[in-house]
Amino acid sequence: MDIKLQIEELLDTGASDHEISKRVKSTIQDYFHHLEEVFDQTQGKDFLVKHTKYIDSLIQIIFRVAIRKLFGIYAPLSNTIPITLVALGSYGREQLAPYSDIDLMIVYEDVKGFNTKEIIEKVLYIIWDTGLKLGHRVHKIGELQEVANSDNTIKTALIESRYIVGSKYLWFKIESELGKIRHTNQKEFIFQKMQEAENRRKKYPLNMQPYIKEGVGGLRDSNLLYWIANVLYGVRSLKDLQGKLFSEEEYKEYRVALEWLFRLRSALHLVAKKKEDRLLFEYIPELVQKLDVKGATSQKKQQNLMTKTFQAMHTIDQFSQIFTKKMVGKFLFNPQNFTLLKNRRVADGVYLCDEKFYASFQCRSHPLKKLLEVVINNAFNASDPSFVYYSSKSKSSKILSQSNAKLVKKLFYKEKLYPALKLLHQSKLLPVVVPPMKKVMHMPQFDGYHQFPVDLHSIACVEALENIKDPFLQELYQTLSSDEKAMLKLITLLHDSGKGRRQRHHEVGAKLLKSYAQKLGFAQELIETGAILIKHHTDMTETAYNKDIHSEKVVLSFVAPLKTKKRLDMLYLLTYADVNGVGKNVYSSYNAKLLRDLYNLSLEALANEKILDEVSRRLRKENTLKRHKDFQALPKLLQRKILSIESNLFFIRHTSSEIIDIAKRAYETQKYSYHIWNDEYLKIEIIRQVPINLGYLLGKLSYLDVASMEVFKLFDERKYFRIEFLETDEQNIDYIRQVIENSFDMSKKIKLSKPIIDQSGIKIECNHSKTYAMMSLEAPNQKGLLAYVSKIFDEFGIDIATAKINTIRNKAKDLFLIEKNGKFCSKKEEILEKLVGVN
Repeated sequence: MDIKLQIEELLDTGASDHEISKRVKSTIQDYFHHLEEVFDQTQGKDFLVKHTKYIDSLIQIIFRVAIRKLFGIYAPLSNTIPITLVALGSYGREQLAPYSDIDLMIVYEDVKGFNTKEIIEKVLYIIWDTGLKLGHRVHKIGELQEVANSDNTIKTALIESRYIVGSKYLWFKIESELGKIRHTNQKEFIFQKMQEAENRRKKYPLNMQPYIKEGVGGLRDSNLLYWIANVLYGVRSLKDLQGKLFSEEEYKEYRVALEWLFRLRSALHLVAKKKEDRLLFEYIPELVQKLDVKGATSQKKQQNLMTKTFQAMHTIDQFSQIFTKKMVGKFLFNPQNFTLLKNRRVADGVYLCDEKFYASFQCRSHPLKKLLEVVINNAFNASDPSFVYYSSKSKSSKILSQSNAKLVKKLFYKEKLYPALKLLHQSKLLPVVVPPMKKVMHMPQFDGYHQFPVDLHSIACVEALENIKDPFLQELYQTLSSDEKAMLKLITLLHDSGKGRRQRHHEVGAKLLKSYAQKLGFAQELIETGAILIKHHTDMTETAYNKDIHSEKVVLSFVAPLKTKKRLDMLYLLTYADVNGVGKNVYSSYNAKLLRDLYNLSLEALANEKILDEVSRRLRKENTLKRHKDFQALPKLLQRKILSIESNLFFIRHTSSEIIDIAKRAYETQKYSYHIWNDEYLKIEIIRQVPINLGYLLGKLSYLDVASMEVFKLFDERKYFRIEFLETDEQNIDYIRQVIENSFDMSKKIKLSKPIIDQSGIKIECNHSKTYAMMSLEAPNQKGLLAYVSKIFDEFGIDIATAKINTIRNKAKDLFLIEKNGKFCSKKEEILEKLVGVN
């Protein structure tokens, strides 16, 4: 049964106020229980209007109940009772969201014969009993002017007034008063509202969890535009200014954006089941379903929802900023400024005052080239909304022309690029001028780290680069040439341009930079540097924050792709900009120290070009290995163990298939395993977890000429040995097998003849690296040479990490990397004496 009929029945039976309030409350609860169904059928502004009208009907019923309760069957007509109920705020604008407060104003007139105070109290008590969330104010008709003049917040609420129920005669008087209020102190009111908006926008900047009501580009910015239009022109809808203040196309784009926020806010209230105007991550999955957002995957749907929201807020932000400025222009006009403006004119209708661009709203559309020339040829720090509007009228093709490309390149040579990027972003020209940014415009970042979408983050990074606070980094920046600075700014802008693709965004970003930088005409060497820096733009933070930077392997792996100090310097600057561009207070003294320490350690590593080249080759091999299907099929634990192998030579000297095969066999080896080949030449391969008596093994086989030997430390205390001889040995395979078995008996001893070794053929570097010492040995090839060296190492407890043994033209050239365990360098003289001295 209709609620009106139910209430009539209750009134006829003399039901108490509590019974009636209880019935209304039950109806309201049932309504909210089914509100999601209403939303599914009607969304956007239509839903808000429908919801507002329903609340109107409840207020109207409650008002009539109060009158019937007080007057009984002698209730006068509503028009004769000097009370009017008026909707304010979003309720007054017919934009009431599901869980928003209901702002109600009760206006009355003192008329003899009516106890208005009792009527008003009766209305309010019934409303409160129903559980409606009410915000109210009560005023005499004669007080409206006074209260409006005393508080701009009240004045703002009053100009949004809308009749709900009560005396229409009194409503006509209220409207008359409202007209006077709108025309009183217009300039003061408007400028105060604009200042409030500026403060609000600073408090709630656009971020990854935007405040869709109070934030930049939110509904409150739209409200500001309406308030000013209402005060100046008396319009009840911005649409009334279409064709006068803005074009039909401009208004349509704005209304589409506003409609999306209306839908989003209503859905957000329904999902949260409370008044919630922040788009928090936790609500996004449900919102995607409720708003039927399209996308191939759940993640893509969530991304599309956020992108659409950021686009809408950007549109509302610019529309409200531009046309607010256009409406208040008459208050800013001063004939005395004509001479000043004439001296500050930099182009037709464009002026530069105090490093800020302004433009006439009467300027016609113009080529993009003209805008670029104005921006390039003038130093500026900010753009007035009038100049943003001027910029948005630039005509350009979808493809960046060659002449415009030359101008765009000059942009990156400006001392302050950030103001130009901000202008291009505000005027929606950034993806036109910098096409690689097109796919990341308004793109969200759900990593819980970045505070802004990709486009705003990228621009913020450029701002940070141009305002370096760290003296050391500022000095580094000043050492760059003008070409290097321009390229670094381009790198900083495009470092995340590859996001949102299937391929790793570092790789995509590098390709995008290469293509775009070539179009702009940058030198090839700079382009290569740019591509390398984008490929590795997160390496510095990942290494400094998450790895042991005092590990030589870690530092070498980090610095190897860079190769030069200049690239290291530029990556350091890029990292500083990237971290600062994430958000306020993300760059701290703590992480600044970590980055500086890594930079200093990397400078030391760069000095060792030979090792650095090995690391670079190893990294290339690692990348190939990671793409190998057999490697991808391995358990994740084994994959990590393989990549943790310290020896660069192990990766350099083996194919991906060989690395996988050796690692799999090592993983399964408990004590030791071995394999013997005897086809073209004798080859022995041993994998051991327990110690091996290497001197004994080689000594027993010293009747054979060793062509090469590899020793590599793998993982979990396992080592890999591969010994190749110059000939085959068909007759002694069983003997060789027995020797290998016996080599795991550490008590076995063997006496070896001392080979001829000249001290000049031995070079020892105890500071070869932080982890390893190195010994190189050149001597005539002699049977038992390697066995003798290995025996001495065994005697001193020296652990060979990697051995590179080669015999070329009867000369042995052996290289040993030895772990720094205190047993080699501290006994260097004794070892030398053993090697070159007399037995």
